[in-house]
Amino acid sequence: MPVLFLRNIMISVNWRNQIDKIRFLFNSKRESYFLFYDILGFFPHHIQYYEHALLHKSIAVRSQKTGRLINNERLEFLGDAILDAVVGDLVYSCFSHSHEGFLTNLRSKIVQRDSLNKLAVEIGLDKLIKCDLPSPTHNHSLCGNALEALIGAIYLDRGYSYCKWFFENRIINRYIDLEKLARKEVNFKSKLVEWSQKNKIEVSFELIEQFFDKHNNPMFQTEVLISGISCGYGVGYSKKESQQKASEMAIKKIRKNKEIDSLFFEK
Repeated sequence: MPVLFLRNIMISVNWRNQIDKIRFLFNSKRESYFLFYDILGFFPHHIQYYEHALLHKSIAVRSQKTGRLINNERLEFLGDAILDAVVGDLVYSCFSHSHEGFLTNLRSKIVQRDSLNKLAVEIGLDKLIKCDLPSPTHNHSLCGNALEALIGAIYLDRGYSYCKWFFENRIINRYIDLEKLARKEVNFKSKLVEWSQKNKIEVSFELIEQFFDKHNNPMFQTEVLISGISCGYGVGYSKKESQQKASEMAIKKIRKNKEIDSLFFEK
């Protein structure tokens, strides 16, 4: 996107914020408007979109006009599509000389469920989600889904340019190092299994323990064995997460050993 266009968007956002700040001081929902302002960096115009974005299906309400149950699933569907476009737009601009495979991989790292869950917590969405669940923070995908729904709400309320401005300025610039992320290996288990198959080395995963955290959420501890030797442990809220963390530890050990490291990177 041209620099002049980005500058015009910034001027527009700042100008609108000053006007809206005065207008919403006298609104009956001023606390909600200013709450969303702290997250978004601009004021909502149709706050019901944002309220619906934080409404989980476990506590859906019925519309007085249509009688239809209202939750954030439709906004999540819309936000998922918009987010793919926004992130694709941003990585395309930031890595102008990179090939399609690189861009696709980087976009996937940003929009994968675990990443969105963490980003949602970073901006405080986990504290605002309305649901009838014991622990929203650790519920699989709930926070990430709410972030996608929020993107859908922004799109309906203010359009694509504000979606892009929000994700670039309030998410990427604050919480994501694109250069570092581009070099990061996300699927550690896949990499480890690929290495083991290529070098004919046996790798296995053993579930060591299953227990509950203080919120009564199930947790799993996994051990990864390479040729029968313990090389890593991982703890997570799913077997998959614990295996990924165990694999990450194993890969770090492999890379510290120069002889094994050369095998790992051999093409």
